[in-house]
Amino acid sequence: MKASRSPARLRSHGTVTQKGAAACRAAFAVAAMGILSACEQNTFVPPPPPKVEVAPPLQRPFTRYLEATGNTAAIKNVDLVARVQGFLQSINYKDGDFVKEGTSLFTIEPDTYKLKLEQAQAAESGAQASVRQTEADFKRQQELVQRQAVSQATLDNSTAARDNAQASLLQAQVNTKIAAVNYGYTNVVAPFDGVVSAHLVSVGELVGASSPTQLATIVALDPIYVNFNVNEQDVLRIREEARRRGLTPDDLRQVPIEVGLQTETGFPHKGTLDYAATTLNQSTGTLPVRGVLPNADRALLPGFFVRIRVPLDQVQNALLVPDVALGSDQAGRYVLVVNGENVVEQRKVRVGPLEGELRVIEEGLKADDRVITAGLLRAIPGQKVDPQLKIVEAQPASAK
Repeated sequence: MKASRSPARLRSHGTVTQKGAAACRAAFAVAAMGILSACEQNTFVPPPPPKVEVAPPLQRPFTRYLEATGNTAAIKNVDLVARVQGFLQSINYKDGDFVKEGTSLFTIEPDTYKLKLEQAQAAESGAQASVRQTEADFKRQQELVQRQAVSQATLDNSTAARDNAQASLLQAQVNTKIAAVNYGYTNVVAPFDGVVSAHLVSVGELVGASSPTQLATIVALDPIYVNFNVNEQDVLRIREEARRRGLTPDDLRQVPIEVGLQTETGFPHKGTLDYAATTLNQSTGTLPVRGVLPNADRALLPGFFVRIRVPLDQVQNALLVPDVALGSDQAGRYVLVVNGENVVEQRKVRVGPLEGELRVIEEGLKADDRVITAGLLRAIPGQKVDPQLKIVEAQPASAK
């Protein structure tokens, strides 16, 4: 049989177990106090203000322009027609040629009209001989009347014959001029420097039979017109500026204009104002205006759609900011600026035209304002930021 445990041994084992449990509880309490103490010391630290790039507005002279769209038009455009009847004898140019004034373009059966001219000249020569003969007879009869050798009636007949001969001479001279004009019409020449279109008739074709026959068209391309319209508000502003500067209508014709094609960058073609209508078009509320430009290289053709700008005035200290710094909402355009306490403010502005990558600010901004140009998504109105100054680099004025 196994011996039973003694009571003393059991008491000793129970005491050891109780002491171990007490030690565990003490250790847990110490650990819990340490955790609580650590939680009390780990307080929230806010993040630093976000960094943004700021820059003062760029100041420089700025020219205010009136911008419009229009179309080019030929300064001269003439249909070449046959003014005499006959068979077309020759075409003296190639379709699309540039020709100088006086260049022969078409020849229309000249022989017939040359003969008519010679016939008229011969008749004129006969009339001149008749005038000389009757004039001599008149003088002879006048002397005889003074001697009372012939009657007055004879002198009267001689005077009438002389006057009729002079009238016949005048008629012959007119006929000669008409024949010369018709003979000249057989050679159709260029009335001015220009480009001639494709011929509309062929050699050997009868032209001018019942009415003038169109042979071709000649167009002058240098210089060239540009037609556009100006709305009523711009007209009022231009007239006010002209009165302020004391400009006369003749001075306005010296105002420069700049023109650009759809495929061109900027406004490379330069000219001047040429004409402005005296009344507004009531149906459109616009004033027709015309400019004239040199076009020696024939880069502009009649009918082109073009962009136009006309300088109105110049602002000496215009404020410009990068266009990317501008935002918009239902109230309009705005920029974000940083005040003296590095707090973001939203500033409403009135914008002007774009100059390269810079936008002109008409109102709402001061020269010493710090405008946020980068990091806009991190800038919230009313909150602080860490501004990093970066000066906006000056750019050449855009020729847009």
